Amino acid sequence: MKLDLSEALRWLGVRGEPDPALYAEMSAVAGRLTQAVTPRWVWRVFHVKHTFDGEKLAETDLVLTGEMAREMLADCSQAVLLVCTLGAGFETLLRAEQARSMARAAMLDVCGSAWVEAGCDEAEQEISARYPGLHRTDRFSPGYGDLPLELQRDICALLDAQRRLGVQVTDSLLMNPTKSVTAVIGLSDDPQPARVRGCAFCNLRESCQYRKEGKTCGS
Repeated sequence: MKLDLSEALRWLGVRGEPDPALYAEMSAVAGRLTQAVTPRWVWRVFHVKHTFDGEKLAETDLVLTGEMAREMLADCSQAVLLVCTLGAGFETLLRAEQARSMARAAMLDVCGSAWVEAGCDEAEQEISARYPGLHRTDRFSPGYGDLPLELQRDICALLDAQRRLGVQVTDSLLMNPTKSVTAVIGLSDDPQPARVRGCAFCNLRESCQYRKEGKTCGS
């Protein structure tokens, strides 16, 4: 499992080749993070029932509503619910860094985002190893497209994320600990095209410096 430093630098607002000194400092921050905190995750597979109201997960009351879920799961007989987190350990690191240097705290924050995404990638590899005959869709999360953010609560509840990972959803629908991700991944008998691209699907879309300047990072 590897933290994508180039991704973290983009989220920090770095364009093109970073200054060597900045790159070295980011590398040091990333190294301390990956040594101190390891992403943890839980996932579970459900059969999908395609209904008029949305994509219903069998043996649950959960329905994934909207065009996003319908398109992503159209060819899928099963769907994976995933929760991944850096846990409270990251929050402790971040508070300590904020007391020393807000600049390094900003670096740690974006490295944390990249590190939890690396955890999601590793979880997907685990899923593929368990289901070698099936093809994965892109993972997509509540808040992407028209998939309701409120579904974060349902996903966490179905996966018992608070007991197993210490993850809960606040009244304002924020994840706690902050570096936590909920996601859905479809499983199909057929290869699936890449569909999740662009700002609408990025976890950092609300705080992205590129978007504030009317630009994109190209991801």
